[in-house]
Amino acid sequence: MDERVEDGLRRPSLVERLAQSPVGGFLPWIIFWVVAGSPSTWEYGAIGAALAAIILAIPSTRHRRTKLLDVVTIVFFVGLAIAGTVLGAHDRDVLDTYSTTISSGVLGLVALASLAFVPFTEQYARESTPEEVWSTPQFKHVNRVLTLVWALAFLVTALLGYVAVRLPSTSDWTNWVLPIVVLVGAFKITRWYPEHMSRR
Repeated sequence: MDERVEDGLRRPSLVERLAQSPVGGFLPWIIFWVVAGSPSTWEYGAIGAALAAIILAIPSTRHRRTKLLDVVTIVFFVGLAIAGTVLGAHDRDVLDTYSTTISSGVLGLVALASLAFVPFTEQYARESTPEEVWSTPQFKHVNRVLTLVWALAFLVTALLGYVAVRLPSTSDWTNWVLPIVVLVGAFKITRWYPEHMSRR
């Protein structure tokens, strides 16, 4: 039987379902933000995020659908884990202070840069839409908007992380409450906007 037919008949595993969703693409970053939220834990967060990213990239690689976010995530967290072993104490202290801010900023800039090529959300949207709609103006527009929403959400989160470092008295709000509100808002827009556009 043709491999593609077999893949179509087989029920996808949890890892495969996550690999087809932006939620899966963000999972390594979420792992990092949670683990690196405590002092001197960013190295463990980077290792955990790198492993999660590699595992989640395997299904896409098998089907030759490697995504920009997968590649950036693996390179960033493997590089960060290596940096933890070779940097001096001062540089490790800087990363201890700013690691979550840097990671959010990198993610936001990558999402923003992808608008010049293929919006990163489009690579995930193609997993659940017929190929004939990929080149339609509406499909392109929806994914440009959603990618911009995520880029802004991550850049705002990076800014909030920086404020939390500079103004520690605000850290409950700027490290946790507001970033969660921003990211939940981005998830809600991601669910709502395509449906809204399809009804127009």
